[in-house]
Amino acid sequence: MRIALIALAFLAACGEVWNDPYPASERGQNIYYASFAERPKHLDPVQSYTEDEAIFTQQVYEPLLQYHYLKRPYELIPLTAVEVPKPKVIDGGKLTVYEIRIKPGIRYQPHPAFVEENLALDRRDIDKLKSPYELALGTRELTADDYVYQVKRLAHPRLHSPILGLMSEYIVGLDRFAKSMRQQKAEGWLDLRQFPLEGVERVDAHTLRITLKGSYPQFVYWLAMPFFSPVPWEAEKFFAQPGMAEKNFTLDWWPVGTAAYMLTENNPNSRMVLERNPNFRGEPYPSEGEPGDRAAGLLADAGKTMPFVDKVVFSREKESIPYWNKFLQGYYDSSGIGSDQFDQAVRVSIEGDAAVTPEMEEKGIRLSTSVETSIGYLAFNWEDPLVGGGSERSRKLRQAISIAIDVEEQISIFANGRGIPAQGPIAPGIFGYREGREGINPVVYDWVDGKPVRKSVEAARKLLAEAGYPSGREAKTGRPLVLYLDTVARGPGDKSAFDWYRRQFEKLGVQLEIRATDWNRFQEKIRKGSTQLFRLGWNADYPDPENFLFLLYGPQSRAKSQGENTANYSNREYDALFERMKNMENSPERQRIIDRMVEIVREDAPWVWGLYPKKYSLRHSWLSNDKPNAMARNNMKYQRIDVARREALRAQWNRPVVWPAALLLLVLAVSAIPAWASYRRKERMAARAA
Repeated sequence: MRIALIALAFLAACGEVWNDPYPASERGQNIYYASFAERPKHLDPVQSYTEDEAIFTQQVYEPLLQYHYLKRPYELIPLTAVEVPKPKVIDGGKLTVYEIRIKPGIRYQPHPAFVEENLALDRRDIDKLKSPYELALGTRELTADDYVYQVKRLAHPRLHSPILGLMSEYIVGLDRFAKSMRQQKAEGWLDLRQFPLEGVERVDAHTLRITLKGSYPQFVYWLAMPFFSPVPWEAEKFFAQPGMAEKNFTLDWWPVGTAAYMLTENNPNSRMVLERNPNFRGEPYPSEGEPGDRAAGLLADAGKTMPFVDKVVFSREKESIPYWNKFLQGYYDSSGIGSDQFDQAVRVSIEGDAAVTPEMEEKGIRLSTSVETSIGYLAFNWEDPLVGGGSERSRKLRQAISIAIDVEEQISIFANGRGIPAQGPIAPGIFGYREGREGINPVVYDWVDGKPVRKSVEAARKLLAEAGYPSGREAKTGRPLVLYLDTVARGPGDKSAFDWYRRQFEKLGVQLEIRATDWNRFQEKIRKGSTQLFRLGWNADYPDPENFLFLLYGPQSRAKSQGENTANYSNREYDALFERMKNMENSPERQRIIDRMVEIVREDAPWVWGLYPKKYSLRHSWLSNDKPNAMARNNMKYQRIDVARREALRAQWNRPVVWPAALLLLVLAVSAIPAWASYRRKERMAARAA
């Protein structure tokens, strides 16, 4: 009885949160809590290229330039550079020179590589380490040599940089440098300082010069990407010591940078932690943005020194339901929205406007939406004798299919409305994109009552008949038309999507066979040009129309030259216009050329112009300065957390419900009273007898 009463008193006194997944030592601290699903493969900036890696690398490394956090269209601004470099054309236009001066006084994060004795460690001492940060730490100033060293690393014989081929076309001498590096067979650290690179040179301690072949205005965009982040030679030498790689002590695991944060914990199966770089110089929060930013509170911190958050904790979440529940409990500060949670989180008006549901609004959760600089499409292989090529017959077949595939329905069913039907290859927000009536694809849409309306299935059937396939059958033989769609198999959930695609083709009487395979086999078929139709997408590397229009440039054919033109599309006029357009500054003349290029590919229809994805994200009321930026991922330094508000709401939302347990204990106690009374009577009777 006494135990039960003590338990009841304990339960009644309990006000603590029991389900907090984080250590008690972290409560009340200025920490941003986030998640990740896929373990990053490369954190070395010479190799890293994926978005799941960029959420870490772009908080640690600092390239020369960055994108303005708030302004749209996207604008390049200096990061470590003093200014955005201007190209200087020399040698009659054969060469372009960028001379870039970096800000003095920038220092690297604390790291053992900057302590001399750590560059010659005993193997036995390395074997004892659990983290490189157990060693003595040092730092030094960032210099122009570190940027020169990183550009050389693009051609390192034991590393694979995905942009080496492209950069070799432009940076003077990089192709020859790469060939000479392939001859280096020595094991251990390869000191790239000993090998000169003609087109990249040090002018002084804070100035470097990069010389390009011809003109390439888009080069400045690359200077904002991690590939052009500084890497100190000491870091390479430190991690090249025998025994380091066996313990995952590499630049792919432990990045070394000058940015606001440093990676201090790396357990990619569970948790990754970024902590404030104590050597970071500080950076002012933007003082201007686009219309609406001030009203949204995005300029409240204008001019204040960043970063605002001390630590960022990433927890790996493989399943969507636990992740979503933790967000609702306040244990993640922001969240994406899965398809299964969309109706719970978002309500869409008849006009198509999205807002959070009353349940979310009650918790103070806010919604942000933004159109991605991406496109998803269904491609026709130009090398295929049936659907490819420039004949009138194949063109009308592609146009008929483009009309029949109801992209609006696809977005509604499979993306919860999170997308915009694409009218061409260029995404919104990029120069060259047209809105309104002048921006529609007249092959697929009509302009009706101020909006684009997809042409009827009857129009598609008419085109199909003109192509020689009335009712989906070969006019001469009567045989049914069968087409083949190659795609990647992802799991049981694919069936509904495959069935939907079949129904789209059935509208025309065409049979569609789905050939699902794994990613590697799918890529191999595209490389060989052995597909007929296939699904793919593209995320822009930089906000320039060239980065979209080159996807249909003939010399970029995947099957012929392993380029990015996966459809192997070829049109002489388009290619000639691309050559003129690609290196032009944005101007009315460039727009005119782009308009003609888009008109050509709309008519040829090498793609079914699918959708521009729309990103929906949620954030709690205690998180401020959170604005989606599709071109950059160095967003953590801008975020601010109201820690006290978060603690209060977490406690409110996760207050333990103890009354069921208390009631159970009370019932047990009451039911035990007769037995206890009987026991006491027996004890007294025994005492009298004695």
